[in-house]
Amino acid sequence: MTQSFQKVRALTGMKDVLPDTSAQWEALEDIVRDWLSAYGYRNMRTPVLEQTRLFTRGIGEVTDIVEKEMYTFTDALNNEQLTLRPEFTAGMVRATIEHNILYDRPQRVYAMGPVFRHEKPQRGRYRQFHQIDVEALGFAGPDVDAELIVMQARLWKMLGLNDIRLEMNSLGHADERAAHRAALIEYLEQHKDVMDAEAQRRMYSNPLRVLDTKNPAMQEMANNAPRLFDFLGTESLAHFDGVCMRLADAGIEYRLNTRLVRGLDYYNLTVFEWVTDRLGAQGTVCGGGRYDGLIELLGGKPAPAVGFAIGVERLLDLCSQSGEQVSPPECQVYMIHQAPEAQRLAAQLAESLRDAGLRVIVHAGSAGFKSQFKRADASGATVAVILGADELASQTASVKWLREQGEEQPQQETIALDRLVTELKLKV
Repeated sequence: MTQSFQKVRALTGMKDVLPDTSAQWEALEDIVRDWLSAYGYRNMRTPVLEQTRLFTRGIGEVTDIVEKEMYTFTDALNNEQLTLRPEFTAGMVRATIEHNILYDRPQRVYAMGPVFRHEKPQRGRYRQFHQIDVEALGFAGPDVDAELIVMQARLWKMLGLNDIRLEMNSLGHADERAAHRAALIEYLEQHKDVMDAEAQRRMYSNPLRVLDTKNPAMQEMANNAPRLFDFLGTESLAHFDGVCMRLADAGIEYRLNTRLVRGLDYYNLTVFEWVTDRLGAQGTVCGGGRYDGLIELLGGKPAPAVGFAIGVERLLDLCSQSGEQVSPPECQVYMIHQAPEAQRLAAQLAESLRDAGLRVIVHAGSAGFKSQFKRADASGATVAVILGADELASQTASVKWLREQGEEQPQQETIALDRLVTELKLKV
């Protein structure tokens, strides 16, 4: 007796995207490509798999990502440590260095795709999730920092999203962070009694992350800690002021959050997040900042850079909550037919309609008109084209509008077959 096969299910935290939902993803991706091209950004595609040392060097060995969340394994063929990318920036910088693309001029680039982190699955957070990643490589001034933030505000407007607010901070330069680090460690040593085990472990290795605690018992201590912003020198403050002035020019409001540090070691100067209260604890929709030292850190010639990443799942969740529809229907025209001759004619007419740029579905197989109309309505089509015996005899098509087209548009009309493509191209 053949043993029954146990059904295979998706791994925990890794989610299937089915056709109805995938249409929303594709529509969002189309919007994003148009949005980025309006600012001169071009696509870059890097491997999902990289050498582990790229991330331990670039992101930082004492970050949550490297310590707890990376999918890392040993390649049995060559004994290399490999990791599924937990974020895009390190890989994009690696490609920039390897192919020397900053030789002629700075680069505006972007990527979209999956990233992997072994996190506790919850709303808006998966072990395989997707990001839109945007990087401006080789640009040093506050004008590009501000441009990125203005870009983000434009995207929220394009998607009809209003309940997203901007938070900003500056992490200054290395010497300023070092002075603050010493003062912060001294302060934390005086407050060990209120610090949890995780904070005490990080107190010397990554003290800035202690301030990013979500532990209610540590909030007062964190709020009263020395602020990095108070250690910034003239140059760092001038850079931050330059960003803020340009945001004011664009009419973009922000809140200074002096505890905002981001979760990666490579940031300096400007850091920012767009956050919302509509996604529960995972309220960050977009985050990024400047990372002027990363290209040199990973073996390239020193060059400034700034970028950000947007969580696609969280963005789609927000769009869904707002009622904004970013996905088109399956088709615009649904071909309904009766009898084999009508089905063959429907297939021919459908090709002509597609030549005219319309999206068309021809009902597959045979079924009654009632059943076909039910499928047509479910498809989201604007119009149903009906071909039956009477239509074949008169060389016409009955056209029934399934969606409102305005007061002057009849609900149903008859159109000669030789005029069908022209008429529908104008009206649909």
